[in-house]
Amino acid sequence: MDAAEFRKRGKEMVDYVADYLEKIEKRQVFPDVEPGYLRPLIADCAPQDPESFEDVFKDIEKVIMPGVTHWHSPYFFAYFPAASSFPALLADMLCGGIGCVGFSWAASPACTELETVMLDWLGKMVNLPEEFLAGKDGQGGGVIQGSASEATLIALLAARTKTIRQIQSEKPELTETEIMGRLVAYASDQAHSSVERAALIGAVKIKNVPSDDTFSVCGSALRKVLDEDKAAGLIPFFFCATLGTTPCCSFDKLLELGPICNKENIWMHIDAAYAGSAFICPEFRHLLDGVEFADSFNFNPHKWLLVNFDCSAMWVKKRSDLIGAFKLEPLYLQHHHQESGLVTDYRHWQIPLGRRFRSLKLWFVLRMYGVKGLQEHIRKHIRLSHQFEHLVLQDERFEICAEVVLGLVCFRLKGSNELNKALLKLINDAKKIHLVPCNLREKFVLRFAICSRTVESTHIKFAWQHISQLATDLLKTWEQNHHQQ
Repeated sequence: MDAAEFRKRGKEMVDYVADYLEKIEKRQVFPDVEPGYLRPLIADCAPQDPESFEDVFKDIEKVIMPGVTHWHSPYFFAYFPAASSFPALLADMLCGGIGCVGFSWAASPACTELETVMLDWLGKMVNLPEEFLAGKDGQGGGVIQGSASEATLIALLAARTKTIRQIQSEKPELTETEIMGRLVAYASDQAHSSVERAALIGAVKIKNVPSDDTFSVCGSALRKVLDEDKAAGLIPFFFCATLGTTPCCSFDKLLELGPICNKENIWMHIDAAYAGSAFICPEFRHLLDGVEFADSFNFNPHKWLLVNFDCSAMWVKKRSDLIGAFKLEPLYLQHHHQESGLVTDYRHWQIPLGRRFRSLKLWFVLRMYGVKGLQEHIRKHIRLSHQFEHLVLQDERFEICAEVVLGLVCFRLKGSNELNKALLKLINDAKKIHLVPCNLREKFVLRFAICSRTVESTHIKFAWQHISQLATDLLKTWEQNHHQQ
């Protein structure tokens, strides 16, 4: 393919993507395929001779689309949103076109410098304390990671290195292995599984701190676990606070937890993967109060801020803590500006060496929507979640299982877990809308997340009527079966 054909095919692909997104609600939200569907549809091995673009293009609808779950459909209410917008897609094209691998400033100065500035823009939008910003001469700063899971792992590894060095400076007789065996990380029993996974990769113990009736961790619960562990000779070193948990979007109590972590010299990382985007709205910013006690903070613009995956924003108060944990300087990666103090080499802030020019997506989206446009997007989703909550509350057969704060509603039929599992199966088998469940204490609960950029009030009404009708049908057969038994 030469440049001339690329121009032609590029325009066709843009038209195809625009058509796909414009007409997405006509597609069934969840695919009708069985595992292994794809292999028989394509050849056994790669072709010896080149094929034409037409041949490849034809196969998109034949091979790929039958097996796609349409995350951007207005009937998709599962997981949390995956952001998408036309400005972000265009920026992704430019990123692919430039094709730099921005591991150091010298590897592509614009790639590094735009990221530093965009993370400052974003930090100011959520009103982060000054010390998290790079500014011209700050000690903190932001970096784009691939996902919130990576951000948590990076924070945990940095905390581990910092703690080991600190203890060894006080007690040089202790080996790294001896210290490692005593380190403990902590997170809510509602925290995402990626926190436990970070501890697994970091080879340290992790303990769940029990959450309260609102599924939040409060200060007294953390205090109790810390006191027990310190009495047993363990070394608490890391706490991951969650703002907007995955099961029900609950919020750990930062204003109680932060001072404890600071007093005990425990690194506090805040995972606000989904909820963080809402903090650009002044009326939701109070949910981040207490961030001033944290060492690191992360949220995903690729969930709810119209920036396509992957773009996970992470800030640290002291970038030297990260760099200190990951810095290696082979000759082939050195450059003569690296000691200038003005230069960031992001390879020291992350797990992989290579990185894409992801800040272009942020730059395009922040400029083309503006803060006001993004705030309106968030507010619309939250209005729609309260519309759904209101519909559920009007039907006495159902109950709401957790406070609706942002764009997630946790609800269920009053009755057994088996009944609710049967309802979810009916919903997802019908493939008109898509939902996933969670467990809250002993209850099997249905999650209804407002996800699509194009979702409207009509889609919410349709979803509720559909769920309500399936519930009616289910309860009839359920009662009949129950009487027969």
